[in-house]
Amino acid sequence: MTRIPKAEFARRRRALMGEMAAGSIAILPAAPVRHRNRDIEYAYRQDSDFQYLTGFPEPEAVLALIPGREYGEYVLFCREKDPEVELWEGERVGPEDAVRHYGADDAFPISDIHDILPGLIEGRERVYYAIGANPDFDRQLFDWINLIRAKANQGAQPPKELVALDPLIHEARLFKTAAEIRVIREAAAISVQAHRRAMQACRAGLREYHLEAELDYAFRKGGARMTAYGSIVASGRNACIMHYQRNDALLKDGDLVLIDAGCELDCYASDVTRTFPVSGVFSPEQKVLYEIVLAANEAAFGYIAPGRNWDEAHAATVRIITEGLVDLGLLRGTVDALIEQGAYREFYMHRAGHWLGLDVHDVGDYRIGDEWRMLEPGMAMTVEPGIYVHPDNRNVARKWRGIGIRIEDNVVVNRQGYEVLTDGVPKAVDEIERLMADARRATE
Repeated sequence: MTRIPKAEFARRRRALMGEMAAGSIAILPAAPVRHRNRDIEYAYRQDSDFQYLTGFPEPEAVLALIPGREYGEYVLFCREKDPEVELWEGERVGPEDAVRHYGADDAFPISDIHDILPGLIEGRERVYYAIGANPDFDRQLFDWINLIRAKANQGAQPPKELVALDPLIHEARLFKTAAEIRVIREAAAISVQAHRRAMQACRAGLREYHLEAELDYAFRKGGARMTAYGSIVASGRNACIMHYQRNDALLKDGDLVLIDAGCELDCYASDVTRTFPVSGVFSPEQKVLYEIVLAANEAAFGYIAPGRNWDEAHAATVRIITEGLVDLGLLRGTVDALIEQGAYREFYMHRAGHWLGLDVHDVGDYRIGDEWRMLEPGMAMTVEPGIYVHPDNRNVARKWRGIGIRIEDNVVVNRQGYEVLTDGVPKAVDEIERLMADARRATE
C-alpha cells in the first residue's frame, strides 16, 4: 500500500469531479506493461496521473469518474484474482479488494470493460480523457464512442464533446499536500545517504559504474525499489554532457565526478546532483568554478518564497554565474550585456530548476498567460545551476576545458519561504574534502 492515506486519494477524486461539467465522465487507463525483450518485461511503474487519483499499483486497469452516478462515482476496472497466474506473477488485488483497500465504489473485471464502460459513457455530455497519452487506449475509446453513435437511431445518446483531462489533474498535482511532502522528503533523505556513500567510496581506478552501484545499494537499502531516472555518474569531460548515461569511464585523479541521481518512493521523485574531486581535493581551477556554482545555488534560495515568481531564482543564478565567468575571463564584456545576449548559455545552457513530484520533471505550468507563475506553498522544485566548459572550447585557456559542475537541491515552498530537503549532502568545498578524507582514513 502507498504511503499516501486512502482518504487523500478520495479527496483528489472529489476535487477533480468538482472541476468537471455536469453530466460528464472522466476515463483514465493505467500505464501499460512495457516489454524489454521477447517475453521479459520492464519493472512496472504506474502512470503518474493514475497513481495520483487511485494509488492502485497494477497494470490492466481503467478508472472512470462519473459525478452524480447513483451507484457510486468511482468505478475501477482491474484484473481478476487468478491463483494459477498469481503462482507465476504474484498476487493480484482483484475487484473485491479494489473496493475494500483502494476506495472504489464499484470494481469490475477488466475483461468486462467492453460490456460495461460503453454503457457508462452513453448519455454523458462530455468525456474527459488525456488524448494521445496512450494511443492503444485512444483507439479503444473511439471504438466505444462510435459504437454508441451507431445506435443513435435507436435512442442511444453519444457524448457531444471530448475534453482534455490532463490539465485539470496537472494543476492539482502542482500543489503538494503534507502527506506528499513527507514522501518526497523521505525519498530525498534516502538520496542524501546515497550521494554521501558515493563520495566516500570514490577512488581513482574505479569506474563510474562502481559509484552507480553504491547509489543503487543505498537506494534499495533505504526502501526505494526504483531510481527516479537513469542515474548520471559523469567523470572528467563526461560531466559536460547534460544527460550522460554510459557510466563506464575510468575515474582518474585530477578529474571531477558529477553525480545526478535520485530515487523514488510511491512514484514520488527526488533529484540530487553533487560534484566532487576523484582525488578528494579540488584543483585551483576546479575550486574557483565550483564556488561560483555554489554561490549561484545559494543565491537562488533568496528568491524562493510565496509571492516570488518562478523566474527570479533562475535570473539570480544567471547573474552570479555570468559575473564569475567575466571575473575569470571566460566571458568578455559587461555583465548586463552578456545576460541580455544570452552569452552565458555557452557555459550554462539549462534552467536553474524544474517542478518535482510524481514525475522527476513534474507537471504544472511555469507561466500563466504571458507572466511567470508566482510561487505558492506546497510547490516542490529543484535548484540546479551549473557551469560546463566544453573540452573542445578553444576560446578559453586549456586549464578550464572539460570541467563540468552542477549542484542540485530539492526544495519545497512553504509559508515561511522554503525548506531544503537535500542539505544533508555536503556541498561546501571544505565539507566535501573532509568527508572524503575521513572515509579514506577509515579504510587505511
